[in-house]
Amino acid sequence: MSTTSLPTVLVANRGEIALRVMRTLTRMGIGTVAVHTDADADAPHTLAADTAARVPSYLDAAAVVAAAHETGAGMVHPGYGFLSENAEFARAVADAGLVWIGPPAEAIEEMGDKIRAKETVAAAGVPVLGGFTEDPGEPLTGEELLRRAEETGYPLLLKPSAGGGGKGMRAVHSSETLLADAAAARREARASFGDDTLLVERLVQRPRHIEVQVLADTHGNVLHLGERECSLQRRHQKVVEEAPSPLLTEEQRARMGQAAVAAAKACGYVGAGTVEFIADTGPGGEVSFSFLEMNTRLQVEHPVTEEVVAVDGVRGVDLVELQVRVARGEPLAFGQDQVSMHGHAVECRVYAEDADHGFLPSGGPVLSLAEPRGEGTRVDSGITEGTVVTSDFDPMLAKIITWGPDRAEALHRMDGALGSYLLLGCVTNTAYLRRLLRHPRVVAGDLSTDLIETDPPEAAPGQAPEHVQAAVALDLQLDLEPEGEPPADRFCLPDGWRMGGSAWTPWRLRAPRQDSTVVRVRRSGDEFEVGVDGGEPVPARARRSADGTRLTVTRAGRTRTFARAADPESAHRWVGAGGVAWTLHEEPVAAALREDESAADGTVRSPMPGTVLDVPVETGQEVTAGTTLAVVEAMKMEHAVPSTVDGTVTAVAVAPGAPVPMDAVLVTVTPDPAAGAHEASAAPTPATSEEQR
Repeated sequence: MSTTSLPTVLVANRGEIALRVMRTLTRMGIGTVAVHTDADADAPHTLAADTAARVPSYLDAAAVVAAAHETGAGMVHPGYGFLSENAEFARAVADAGLVWIGPPAEAIEEMGDKIRAKETVAAAGVPVLGGFTEDPGEPLTGEELLRRAEETGYPLLLKPSAGGGGKGMRAVHSSETLLADAAAARREARASFGDDTLLVERLVQRPRHIEVQVLADTHGNVLHLGERECSLQRRHQKVVEEAPSPLLTEEQRARMGQAAVAAAKACGYVGAGTVEFIADTGPGGEVSFSFLEMNTRLQVEHPVTEEVVAVDGVRGVDLVELQVRVARGEPLAFGQDQVSMHGHAVECRVYAEDADHGFLPSGGPVLSLAEPRGEGTRVDSGITEGTVVTSDFDPMLAKIITWGPDRAEALHRMDGALGSYLLLGCVTNTAYLRRLLRHPRVVAGDLSTDLIETDPPEAAPGQAPEHVQAAVALDLQLDLEPEGEPPADRFCLPDGWRMGGSAWTPWRLRAPRQDSTVVRVRRSGDEFEVGVDGGEPVPARARRSADGTRLTVTRAGRTRTFARAADPESAHRWVGAGGVAWTLHEEPVAAALREDESAADGTVRSPMPGTVLDVPVETGQEVTAGTTLAVVEAMKMEHAVPSTVDGTVTAVAVAPGAPVPMDAVLVTVTPDPAAGAHEASAAPTPATSEEQR
């Protein structure tokens, strides 16, 4: 079928996946329609489409279908997330006379219910984990639950039957906590999916998460495109994926692929989908695997499959194009025996989060952005300079994908790509990803879904390096320097100059969740002298590029060039180099006069940008260390921010409903001098996460 006869496609999504789908559609000569909310009126995906239509919400199925009719679109591609696995939306699209680029609604329903999915694939001969299920609407009694759990054997994993993405999952290691964990899992499942039915499975202690890409047409052809290793996860969310898995042999790959095809056939699947397995290695090295779930949509990590799969020896497939052709009724143009895997590909997800502080969500304006280029490197991005990253949507900003002739080269290229990715204005996890991929177990391919939690990579430095603090102080000092000729009145410049010569200008700098440092700077002829944190002054030079985006500093005989940006809203100064970004802001100089008791300072700041949901204290109230002073929501997660000291609330700077930037002052507690031994950690605790809703 000629692509010229294909109708316009509405992409019912946003961000990087909407842009990625549109790239393929444009290459195929197909018109594109974007949908957007008010917040995304100028978003990259909105501007990239041929036509854009406003919708109240990306979850408003009726509005999306109406937008398709109003713009003349004949097909709908759901991307992933939002409505992509909503069977009712798929039906609504079809009932409206539109072509749904995805599987039948019946397949979405069957695979979306974990209990039904497990029963369906087990009947087709696909291996499944031992365990038991509850009947919908008929939860097991406490006595029955304990008995069935004892028969299955601990440890166990409690999973909501409906939904996915790790929401509501609970690991149970003994009967002592089973009933409480089951009650919590049911509450979370009911809140998230409207269904509190539980599936209970045997918990694999060091599991590997391996998934198989399947493809099926409307003519009865079903095949697989190899597997992806997705074992590097945090909080049940994938961080790094690769293809093929370093675990499997060719024979094991074939067996897993055949099981995935059987699962797809069992539910009448059509289009591109993913069958996920839990794999385990026995004492003798034998690999066993069991069905986990099926994702009835395009996966976030689909690019690694596209990079390694070859058809008739030609590497590179386009899964979006294949989705479109299948949706139009075309038969698959190749068979299983024509598919092979060439080389190795790795994908890293760039998240707006502080991975070194509990993966807390972050946000802010994209002041500067540099994305990697080079051989074997691909970036699927959803942001540009000027984008404002908020807590309204998923924190994934982009995906970096590298290909190499073997795994070592793919990892090497990824290290270089992460080293050249730099975003200023919003904290990201890129530096963490670079350390993670250098972890000895990751390099060796010894992966498991608990690696990040139980065997984390090397921690980042606790404080911004001295040369970074000096660079930011010099950058601030340059703000005081005259442009061109100095003014007639020398005293108009607040640069520390005095009749007897230059005086020191103290810059009290603070990075989020770090102690402040005083950096002293003064002019000395054509140079500066810089003393960091009471250290000996060192001669230094500093200059900015003509466009102000680069800062070059020569200090202690070494020259470094940083990307630089200033956030006018938050007064944070950003510098970055080698894939690592730092942000510091100036505190009032008078703060430097405080005694060295900063650990006992009761000022509590927001650990992330977000919205204040609650301030359960008031001025004059006595509190103890650990008392919740405020609750901040970001990226659909609530974080309780505790007091770090015993004392009295002396100031409340925010009210419920107020948006706050990262590091904004929330509440001030004046410490009780007699209670210094009762200081607590300032780390926030998740009160209600997205998984718990």
